[in-house]
Amino acid sequence: MIVKLKEIAHGRSGDKSDTENVCIFARDPKYYDAMKRQLTPEAVKKHYKGIVRGDVIRYDIPQLYGFNFVLHHALDGGATRSLRLDTLGKCMEAALLRFEIDLNK
Repeated sequence: MIVKLKEIAHGRSGDKSDTENVCIFARDPKYYDAMKRQLTPEAVKKHYKGIVRGDVIRYDIPQLYGFNFVLHHALDGGATRSLRLDTLGKCMEAALLRFEIDLNK
């Protein structure tokens, strides 16, 4: 069964200059393993294709059934340099929650 990440998880995001931080937490521990297998740095970077131009680093937070992603070169230079509508990256968490997870994997 394929679901949008938003159906099984919630998250928060933040930013500093041109670096974005997105944390994703499973709503129920039973989803954590599927998320861990599929929310790889490579898959997250592919999901943000054309937006994140640098490395994606994932930090696992197993105690909270979550992950912290640090997205480098993700905000087109940051708030003082970018012409994007969302220069602070507040929508980056919402965008990742559209990621599709296969609960059978």
